[in-house]
Amino acid sequence: MASEYKPHYAAHIAELQRRWEAALEEEGLQAALVHSGTPMYSFQDDYQYAFRPNPNFLAWLPLTQQSDSTLLIVPGERPHLVYFQPVDYWYLPPSDPESWWADQFDVEVVRNADGWRAALDNKLAGRSLAARDIAAIGDSPSLADVFRPERINPDGLVTRLHLARTRKTPYEVACIEEAAGLAAVAHCEAERAFREGESEFNIHQRYLSACEHSDAQLPYGNIVALNSHGAVLHYQGRERSVPAEIHSFLLDAGCTVNAYASDITRTYATGAGEFADLVQAMNTLELDLVGRVRAGLDYKELFLQSHLEIAAILKSFDIIRADAETAVESGLSSVFYPHGLGHFLGLQTHDVAGLIDNDGTAIPRPDGHPALRLTRVLEAGNTLTIEPGLYFIEPLLQAWRETNDPAVINWSKVEQLMPSGGIRIEDNVLVTDNGCDNLTRRAFAEV
Repeated sequence: MASEYKPHYAAHIAELQRRWEAALEEEGLQAALVHSGTPMYSFQDDYQYAFRPNPNFLAWLPLTQQSDSTLLIVPGERPHLVYFQPVDYWYLPPSDPESWWADQFDVEVVRNADGWRAALDNKLAGRSLAARDIAAIGDSPSLADVFRPERINPDGLVTRLHLARTRKTPYEVACIEEAAGLAAVAHCEAERAFREGESEFNIHQRYLSACEHSDAQLPYGNIVALNSHGAVLHYQGRERSVPAEIHSFLLDAGCTVNAYASDITRTYATGAGEFADLVQAMNTLELDLVGRVRAGLDYKELFLQSHLEIAAILKSFDIIRADAETAVESGLSSVFYPHGLGHFLGLQTHDVAGLIDNDGTAIPRPDGHPALRLTRVLEAGNTLTIEPGLYFIEPLLQAWRETNDPAVINWSKVEQLMPSGGIRIEDNVLVTDNGCDNLTRRAFAEV
């Protein structure tokens, strides 16, 4: 499976070259230099934070640990990679370039972290192109020594590049699909650990072992939540001890392949009962929402519809005592469903350009929904998440009790369900002209 993306790589580079050349021309620029990034040290210490290259660099190259390297893109020319490969014995240096990706570039190896500067000077020598004609993309402090401030991450160019990244190439889809496959295997192992009565910490360790990732390789910190911890949307703790009584398990966790992410959530009840029935109702709703995804769909409208349908579930389980329309209009549905329906997915878990149209104009979120991360009309080639949620969050419930009509909530039912925390079901889908490909469900079916 690991080689399935490789046959698509040459076409991916050709497409990136076309996109970047068009963006440079539209912005009146002659070239772009992408810096992979420079490791950062913690304050007054010699400890380096976990390093991840600039996503614009990763879009071209599967070099997920490569620091202080640059890629020069000049229209009509083969991209020029300056590959930082120090002679080192304190740390393992980068391996030699592999032909499956290196054959698409002119590769120049340098031994010093600032070797890209001399390499750039040599590349520009004897030609009309100068640093002032080049845009620099990245966050390395070293860029400021070479480029004027207005040439570093210019807004117009960055916006065009971000918009282009929303339309995934077959290579990118293959990477995301493989990341979904790895995560599905690990999710199944994590569920086994939950059923065996393991702690959050041990469930997390078994997840890592199953997908052969370290914490630093994950696209985001795993959310491994037993019981009421499932009501903390980005729960970051991993308790070492096992609760005296286990009611539920929520796992939000993904994997990466060549830095492309999967982002999958599943929720489980310990046994039969009302919470298990709620999980099944939310699973049915999530699949129904996925079934509506296709090119031309306004994602905002799908999100607003999901609020009505979650409110209907709350009503049918006698958790609220208001009809769905009233629950949404009053903000009651947001007490139980306070986040968005999903987001773009790719090199970043919450991928870029979700809140602008194809002209770069902001598309506002619907009133009262500040957490929505995607407001676009969907296009074929988009990859995104669908992740409706239903939670029993004490601060939100208490705020409603204090400032709104408490009679519209069945507090005894809430008290009964609150120890189970909440429910989130999340799949990763590829938008097509006629529908979508649910990469997550297919991955689980193959497991």
